[in-house]
Amino acid sequence: MKYCIYIFLLLLLGSCLREEAAKKPFRSFVPKDFQDGWEISTPANENIDSLSLARIYEDFHSRTDTWQARSLLVFRNGKLVAESYTKFDEDATKPRLVQSCTKQVLGILTGIAIEKGFIGSINDSISKYIPEAIDYPDKKNITIEQLLTMSSGINYENGGMGGQNFDLLTQKPNSLVRFILERPLANHPGDIAIYKDCDPQLVSVCIQNRIGEKTSNWAKEVLFDPMNIQHLYWMDYKDGYTLGGVGIFATPRELAKFGQLVMDSGVYKGNRLVSKQWVKEMTAVRAQNVYGTQFGYLWRLDSGNHRIMMMGHGGQLVCVQPEQRLIVVITAEANTQGDYQMPFYINFDFVDRIKALCK
Repeated sequence: MKYCIYIFLLLLLGSCLREEAAKKPFRSFVPKDFQDGWEISTPANENIDSLSLARIYEDFHSRTDTWQARSLLVFRNGKLVAESYTKFDEDATKPRLVQSCTKQVLGILTGIAIEKGFIGSINDSISKYIPEAIDYPDKKNITIEQLLTMSSGINYENGGMGGQNFDLLTQKPNSLVRFILERPLANHPGDIAIYKDCDPQLVSVCIQNRIGEKTSNWAKEVLFDPMNIQHLYWMDYKDGYTLGGVGIFATPRELAKFGQLVMDSGVYKGNRLVSKQWVKEMTAVRAQNVYGTQFGYLWRLDSGNHRIMMMGHGGQLVCVQPEQRLIVVITAEANTQGDYQMPFYINFDFVDRIKALCK
């Protein structure tokens, strides 16, 4: 019966989203200055053809196959040069769920935790930081590096009615840590990288246990406040641990700051927040074809197109193109499923068209 209800809710969600499919006509991509740390510039000043960019924005607003889209922002040379919101202007300052982009934020925080001595090494076993892991002999020697590369071997499926994220919603276990550790192994740890939310969750638990406060609170201290990130909200599970795989609500401008931090090798406005070496290691290819992309330490990569990416369910994308000093942010309806999701190939088509305008 519960599966029938679930299918009904998905159909209802799809119907509601279709009713919200209408997008505003394109008016302007001139950014507003919210005093949020972003320097405002123009496409022309940053060597981007303005007329051609306007045509791309018109297409973004008018295409019927991008009805899920909420925003398109373009940054070059560390400056915001264009932005437009297809549904509500308030999306510029209203945080919305960015799904798995949470993982990439956690990747940055892991580097900071290592530099500050909270995490000794990525080669450490999780049992050093998660006492419960001792009770699971097949998992106690999983390393932090294996978690960062999605190669823990834990049998955990994110989506669908048979997935563990669905089980979380229905069973509502008191301990998410135990819920994950009780899953069987599908592969020997370190052998195969398979995209799943349980691995970054255990990373968050390791950090939180060692620091002694919620990962979300510590992140505000060492990362969000220094970057003048004002609207971001990060959810915790009911066991008190900050969610590692999903759970961040942020604005498109705030997401872009993480991309800019990576482009600038860990420096934000002259202040080093994470080491250059960690950014280099984090964005090096560690695994191929992990849910459609290459994978580093929780960051998505496309070495063929020289892309470093934050990606979240439903079409959330922060695409960093270091060679062009370009960042493109696209956000969309975050809770869509199946055919209702904004396809990433469309997102990358817009990125490539914008990149081609950079001189």
